[in-house]
This record gives sequence, C-alpha cells and structure tokens, in this order.
Amino acid sequence: MSFSFSISHDFLSQQVFVFLAVFARMGALVMVMPALGAESVPANVRLVLGLALSVLVYAFVVETYPQMPVTSLALIVFAIAELLIGLAIGAIVRLVMSAVQTAGTLIAFQTSLAFAQNYDPTQGVQSALIGTFLSITAVTIIFVTNLHHLMIGALYDSYTLFPAGAQWEWQSLVQLATDTVAGSFILAVQLAAPFLIVSLVFYLGVGILSKLMPQVQIFFIAIPANILLGFLILMLVLSAMMLWFADYFQTVLGNFLV
Repeated sequence: MSFSFSISHDFLSQQVFVFLAVFARMGALVMVMPALGAESVPANVRLVLGLALSVLVYAFVVETYPQMPVTSLALIVFAIAELLIGLAIGAIVRLVMSAVQTAGTLIAFQTSLAFAQNYDPTQGVQSALIGTFLSITAVTIIFVTNLHHLMIGALYDSYTLFPAGAQWEWQSLVQLATDTVAGSFILAVQLAAPFLIVSLVFYLGVGILSKLMPQVQIFFIAIPANILLGFLILMLVLSAMMLWFADYFQTVLGNFLV
C-alpha cells in the first residue's frame, strides 16, 4: 500500500510542477501582450485568461517537461527562466504597439495637436489624442483580422523555440528584440511620413508668406488650416496605415511560429 502511495504522490507532484511552470510562462505572456494584456483589461480577467490558456497548453506540453528539480534553488531558477521567457516574448510583441503610438505622437506634433492629450487604455499612459486613437484602432484591427489567434499560437510554439529546462541561446532573443525596436521605429516614421512631408511643405509656404506679408499674423490662420489638413490626410491614409501595421504585426508574430 505504501509503495503505490509513493508512486501516486510522485506523479501528482510532477503534474502540479508542470502546470505551475506552464502557468508561469502563460501568465507572464498574457500580462504583457498587447490587446490581451492591455491596461484596460482588469487584472483578474487577465489572470483567468492565463489560467485558461495554461489548462489548454498543459495537455499538449506536459510530456516535454523534465522531471521536477530536486533542490529548492534549482526549482527557483527553473521558475525564473519560465517567467523570463514569457515576459521576453510578450514584451517583444508589445513593442510593435509602441510603433503606432509613436506614429500618433509624430502626427500630433505635425498637426499642432500635441497638447490635446488623454489616457491611452492600451498602454496605460497619457498620450496625444491621435496616438490614443491609433492605438485603439490597432487593437481593434488585431481582433477583427484574427491576429490574436497568431498570438495564442505563439504561446504554444514558444515551447518548440524555447524548450522548458533546455539550454538555448539568449543572444537570438536579444537580437530579435533589437530588430523589433528598430523595425518599430522605422514603421512609426513610415506611418507618419505623409504628415511629415505635408507639414514640411505647409510650414515652408507659411514661412514664405510671413516674409511677404509681415503685417499679417499668418500663424493665426495657419494653425487651424494645419489641423484641418491633418484630419483630411488622416481620413485618406488611415486604412493604409492600419493595413501596414497589421502586416508588420503578423511578421513579428511569425518569428515565434513554427
């Protein structure tokens, strides 16, 4: 009787260890991923979502986990590694969202709307009104185009790219993060490029007019015209901007899909 109990006890300990390890990775990913881990989503909702994903993923990866570490130090190191993997992948994907907000801030400066700020629920910070609008639109695009399915797929495929308990190269993850930061900044400038070009031409013309007619307060006319011109350009290029963002978002997620 005692022998069978010992086997059952070891089996249950291993299953509990695997589930908690899966939850460490899934919970960290959900807490920082865009859309699913947005600041506007309550923490208890994200917690339940992390538990639900852990239950689903657990059934597929339970056989890939090594035996539970014997010492407490090894167990703590294993848990920290799982948390870091989840946080790193989620943070890299979240960097893509910063491109939209950076583009919105650039557009706001070029259209004289930089001082019109409010709370951005997707980032949890105070930002320019256009940046908040673009961030919320980007989150909507993610769900409308089912890109959140790719995020969930990336959660599962992370066990192929970064096996639990295995030795793998941190340099590749750091390089991917560096490339994502550079690519996100380039994307932000590309999204705001029409506004940057039009603003440059517009203020060049305003500067010439102010020299030709110094007695006229030209900026009292130029600023409202600049705001109106900015809204017109936004109306024309918004769909192309969001499609461009969705394509880049899909490309970044593709790095975590096998």
